[in-house]
Amino acid sequence: MPHMPRIIAGVTWWRSLKQTARSGLAVERGRLEPLVALRAAVGLAVVIGVSLSLFGPAVAASSAFGAFQAAIATFQRSWRPRPELAIASGTSLALSTFLGYLTGSHLLLFLALLALWTFLAGLSWAAGPTIGLIATSNVAIMLVTITLPTSVAAAAGHAAMMVAGGAIQAALVIVFPVRRWGAHRDALADALAAEADYARRLRHDPVAPFDAAPLMTARAAAHITPRQARTRPAQLHGARGLAERIRPVLASLADPALGVPAEGPERDRVRELLDAAGAILDAAARAIRHGRPVDLPPAAVSTFRTPDTGAILTGPPHRAARRLGTLLRDVVEVAGGTSNAASPAAGEASDASDAGTAQADAAATTSGNLVRPGLTALVPAAAKAMRAELRVRSAVTRHAVRVTTVATAGYAVGHYLPLGHGYWAPMASVMVMRPDFSQTYARAVARFGGTLVGVALATAVVRLAQPDTYLSGALAVASAGLMYLLMRTGQIAVQACVAAYVVFLLGMGGEQWTQTVPERVVLTLVGGILAMTAYALYPAWETPRLRTRLADWLTAYGRYAAAVVGHYADPAGKNCPDVREALLTARDTRAAWQEAVERAEHEPVRHRGLSRAAAADAEHALAQVGRVAMLLEAHLPDRGTPPVPAAARLADALRTATEQGAKAVRDRRVPRWDPVREALDAWESGEAPDRVVRRGGTLLLKSLDDLSDALDTSPPPMLVDGSESNVRKSESDVRKQETPTPETPNGPQGP
Repeated sequence: MPHMPRIIAGVTWWRSLKQTARSGLAVERGRLEPLVALRAAVGLAVVIGVSLSLFGPAVAASSAFGAFQAAIATFQRSWRPRPELAIASGTSLALSTFLGYLTGSHLLLFLALLALWTFLAGLSWAAGPTIGLIATSNVAIMLVTITLPTSVAAAAGHAAMMVAGGAIQAALVIVFPVRRWGAHRDALADALAAEADYARRLRHDPVAPFDAAPLMTARAAAHITPRQARTRPAQLHGARGLAERIRPVLASLADPALGVPAEGPERDRVRELLDAAGAILDAAARAIRHGRPVDLPPAAVSTFRTPDTGAILTGPPHRAARRLGTLLRDVVEVAGGTSNAASPAAGEASDASDAGTAQADAAATTSGNLVRPGLTALVPAAAKAMRAELRVRSAVTRHAVRVTTVATAGYAVGHYLPLGHGYWAPMASVMVMRPDFSQTYARAVARFGGTLVGVALATAVVRLAQPDTYLSGALAVASAGLMYLLMRTGQIAVQACVAAYVVFLLGMGGEQWTQTVPERVVLTLVGGILAMTAYALYPAWETPRLRTRLADWLTAYGRYAAAVVGHYADPAGKNCPDVREALLTARDTRAAWQEAVERAEHEPVRHRGLSRAAAADAEHALAQVGRVAMLLEAHLPDRGTPPVPAAARLADALRTATEQGAKAVRDRRVPRWDPVREALDAWESGEAPDRVVRRGGTLLLKSLDDLSDALDTSPPPMLVDGSESNVRKSESDVRKQETPTPETPNGPQGP
């Protein structure tokens, strides 16, 4: 087993603290949503005003917490209708409060309920961050709201007002929508704009990298409920599927290995087409984002309509240019605007065969909806996801155990400390703890710093102004409105607003500032310390799991490449659903790898496993595997194309070798690719190779060899006399001699 260097996969605590403070105070003006914040603050003001007039300060505080939490739920990143989130949040908080009050007078019984509720909230992160945040916030706020009622009947009334508060926020979202489909429009427009930028970068760098995150976000936005499907704007139909098809066509048109030479008239023509494609995609993105007709640049349209393309380009580049023109025409038509005469097309460069192929590709990706379950169907789906994560080694389960232990211990500590309002400690812990260390640490620092600032400012206002009930309610609404405005920016500023909101809201109920401020500061610090201690004693570090993430990524890319190559052996088979499914899985595993690397960089732990340099080189090599598979996908043969029988053996070899290689990566061994090399050697000595798929197989093997080189960090052998010269060439040098060097440099790019 080769020796792997021991490294620090993280940053120093002091540097992390400075980064947290800087990001927590920064206000990104582009992320502010003033109209949405104003709507949420108005809803909160209506709830407080009506409750004060009809029921008094105590009920007003409960209903305010319900409306406050419901409004926060509508800010969470979710593609489902926001009114549903508000109602679900208000209802779940009401249920939590009522059950909490029933058991609140019996410490052991309440601790049991708190443990169950907190464990379920921690486990709910398996169903997604939106559900996890709502469930976590409900547990935290429940710790405050159970102290407000004075009887069972009063608790039921408080719970009903919380439901009403959530319903009012939901009604405001329906009556006063702010860009009802704005998030979906932005997601699709961002995907098209990313491809426009990619097309322009390919003019200068034929293997430029591309981040598939905008396409993944657009796909998530395309999952809609049946009710949403009835009202979705026409501009959001079909463009995402076309964007998915354009991406590999752009890469295949620019890549010198399977396309035109690096220089010459063909390359100049490709650069013109890429520049025109970028302009057309940008125009479509603007039209979709703002809901207006497409305004196409005449020069870009002329570039695609000129007959010169057919006289300059031949072979695969010619076919790619035809498909690109057809796909761009379809994008423009979907985006809203122009007739076929004004749409870009490849002019004389197009023919019936390739135009029909491109249209079939577009139809295959645009037919049908990606169905998202409704609110009632979401409950069993969330329960299934939670059951799937209910295992000892799961990061979500470890988070649930951590947060449950800290919440119950914090409540017990706060209960027995002579400070009063002991719920501040568990509330602080629950609010800051996340399944990963970096977010927990950043939020713990931000919450304590923001609490100090917010409490200090609110205390100064209370002592100077001595507000009455209604003025305290108004100050609470103002604090909440500012928090809504800054919610997507710095956490320290947000936590300061939350602290001020709670102080003013409890002051509205008649509590003096001395009853809440000192213990809130002390117990918030206690809660933060408990949260960090729990993570140190029972962590779920990403650093030791980097090799597993890398192996999963390798397996997924191997299956994707095998599915693409296998289609060359059976062009008349099914319409590539296996390729599409493999591509989506590959994207998910790559995103999981990148997220794991980002988390590991902030973890103050050491691990003998994968150095930063090896991880970066391995990522580069695997990205090349995905890039080559994507290029082969762009040239998938039509149904009438003669099959390439040798491609079937190469596909099996790719699938087998990458699965074996993934096991080697997990076991800290250097993977070998003998099955792929043997398949290519047999192909060379047998039938005449297909130029595209044979060349692609060579590039795939070269990228896999690069992965082995990245993971082979064993020291070179020494001569007997102790000199630093090698006795023989390393195995990697031998592999490089055996494998032909591709015509194009590698670029960190995947599907």
